[in-house]
Amino acid sequence: MEKAETPLQRICVFCGSADEVDERFYQAARALGRALAQRGFVLVYGGGSTGLMGVVADGALEKGGEVIGVIPEHFNTPRLAHQGLSRLEVVPDMHARKARMAALSDAFIALPGGFGTMEELFEVLTWAQIGLHTKPIGLLNVQSYFDALLAFIRRARAEGFLYDEHERLFVVAEEPQSLLDAMVGYRHPGGVARWLRQE
Repeated sequence: MEKAETPLQRICVFCGSADEVDERFYQAARALGRALAQRGFVLVYGGGSTGLMGVVADGALEKGGEVIGVIPEHFNTPRLAHQGLSRLEVVPDMHARKARMAALSDAFIALPGGFGTMEELFEVLTWAQIGLHTKPIGLLNVQSYFDALLAFIRRARAEGFLYDEHERLFVVAEEPQSLLDAMVGYRHPGGVARWLRQE
């Protein structure tokens, strides 16, 4: 494996766990897992074996990558938990899972997913917005999955709910290598002072 070319070492991936989705989403998840491993990044994710979660982990493992799963106790079952990871951490609940994944990771990527994926993505975006971290955040826009979300963000900016710099809190690409390249070169846009007005 090639060594990661920046201080980024561990990248957290948020993604869906549903099984009955378009095969192209599975292909993208596997490609991302493989790309992470080939570039020497450790994959951190939710520890599941189903849906894109299981496939992104399998992709990294196929290329000899290290994969750390973080799973809440109520999902730690033989059917739901991935049995072949480098390390599986079991935590009490979903809040602890998110906090642990964030603590372990130097960057975040969102693959297509549902409510849980969006909630995880928006939490790390909010933390970046208010200056709690400056870590890169990326969207792998497979099959234009995030186009409607990007349109919503533009609308929120146009209506004054977001500032210009908030649209630069994340990077977007359609394939894994381009996304990782963008994340390697990412610099947080700043602007935190807007939220920290002193009395």
